[in-house]
Amino acid sequence: MKVIAVNNQKGGTGKTTTAAALSFALYHRGFKVLLIDLDAQGNLSYTVNAEGGSYGIFGAMERPETTPQEIQSVCSDSNGGRIDIIPSTERLAVAEKIFTEIGKEYKLKEALQNIDSTVYDYVIIDTPPALGILSINALAAADTVLIPAQADIYSLQGITQISNTISTVRKYCNSKLTIDGIVLTRYNSRTTISKDLAAALTQTAEKLSTKVYDTRIRECTAIKEAQALRKDIFIYAPKSNAAEDYNSLTNEITGG
Repeated sequence: MKVIAVNNQKGGTGKTTTAAALSFALYHRGFKVLLIDLDAQGNLSYTVNAEGGSYGIFGAMERPETTPQEIQSVCSDSNGGRIDIIPSTERLAVAEKIFTEIGKEYKLKEALQNIDSTVYDYVIIDTPPALGILSINALAAADTVLIPAQADIYSLQGITQISNTISTVRKYCNSKLTIDGIVLTRYNSRTTISKDLAAALTQTAEKLSTKVYDTRIRECTAIKEAQALRKDIFIYAPKSNAAEDYNSLTNEITGG
């Protein structure tokens, strides 16, 4: 069971879009995926039609032994593919005030330890766009980090910030944490700034001992439509740029 935290401390970089699309791409390959929505906004939970009203991931972090009861089914097929989710809840907004005791960084890790690791191939964690106890919990529980970034100067700054955070987490919470790679989102190859900043991101990635994926996620209206309709992009618009690009990214991640 590989645990991937999709993280960038800058908002609007495509974290939730990437978490959802990656999970559906893995699902169509026959993998079993558990989604964790750690963002109080609950956009990932909405996108995959998770039901509200439960204790969700906040309840699992408060009482790790109840984690299996918080899992909701999203979809499954005859090829063995499966997506489940532990959804967001509004109570995540007060996590900083509630989780104050010693060991607060390990709440999510303890919750995941109550899941049978043979059931899922991947756990994908969607994180909030800020450094705080929830993001630290995601990094403490993860094996690796996937960083979505736009080709703009603010994303470059965000990557520097998250690299500093990852270094701290490695030192105090999770020495085995790695950066899987940086994926460029909302990419427009026709603009000079996109090309220039893609090159700058590649240099930054080398300094962090990681890579920028060859796949660029292009701007695509279909992905926004699929999210609004709460549809799987690979079924809603299988020939769209988004479906093509996220399939390509998934091949890079899995080596498929």
